[in-house]
Amino acid sequence: MILLGLCAAWALISAAAHDGRPEGMLLAVLATVAGCAAGRISGALLPVAAPCAGAAALVLAVTTPGPLPGPAYPAPPGQAGAVAALLALASGALCCAAWSTPVPGPRLLLWLSAGAVVPAGALLGSPGGCAAGGVVLLCSAAASSMPYRAAGLAGLAVAAGAAGGAVWGLASGVLPGGFAEELTERVGPYRVGLWGRAVRLAREAPVWGVGPGRFGTPGDPAGRPHSAPLQLLAEQGVVGVLLLAGVFAWVLHALWRAARPTPVVLTAGAALTALAVIASVGDALSFTPVTAGAGLLTGWATVRPWGEEERRPRAEPYP
Repeated sequence: MILLGLCAAWALISAAAHDGRPEGMLLAVLATVAGCAAGRISGALLPVAAPCAGAAALVLAVTTPGPLPGPAYPAPPGQAGAVAALLALASGALCCAAWSTPVPGPRLLLWLSAGAVVPAGALLGSPGGCAAGGVVLLCSAAASSMPYRAAGLAGLAVAAGAAGGAVWGLASGVLPGGFAEELTERVGPYRVGLWGRAVRLAREAPVWGVGPGRFGTPGDPAGRPHSAPLQLLAEQGVVGVLLLAGVFAWVLHALWRAARPTPVVLTAGAALTALAVIASVGDALSFTPVTAGAGLLTGWATVRPWGEEERRPRAEPYP
């Protein structure tokens, strides 16, 4: 909560210094806090039913006709990152529910429901959602054979850091030529150009940034670089990026210390890492359902359900 409060405070400070618009950042922080609180309350009372209902709500947000609450893009592809993120979170929620129930019948049904998210992404025209749901499902299945959660969470942190580093390297032009050309072809020259502009703006104001909401370009009506780390780097400087990284690190630390079973913890970590990767190359965090869903999943995976008289033993002690 302190880190999220600092995120909101720094957005206000940066906006005051450059006449920016911090409303988007404040809304994202509010949605995350509300989602985490709701996840902890509902997860303590209904550790299986709450993630199931949450997953249904996330899928409903994708399938309901009409735009998602967020930036007004001129075309539906602008919401591709949000759709992929919501499907990854829904898959993670269903897998967490499956690991939380000891009854074989409902567990099998929940696994099948989580598996159905993968073809659902393809049917919805979201290859990113299909891939993200599949990765979360595979990581959740592999989590049962991992005795030490710290190793798994460390691997997820490395994956998220590698994605952010690759985006920054491509935007800065420091990646090797062949690798950079291949990534540019996959991502698209226009988006890579926006990333490069974000880096140039960050060099002009490395600490304060240019101010929240002031990235806008004439060719991009949404006024966003399509990368959460680079958007914060350009608009709120290095401090904004460090706060975002701190929030993600805190989530992984909270998962490591959680009293839930290791498969639940690693499944939630995999889904949130998939969200981090998607947010590194898109505007997923600009959509309220995504930030609220991330808070919900964090709450479900870190709360100890009522009725557990003693904490479940861990395979790895705290250092």
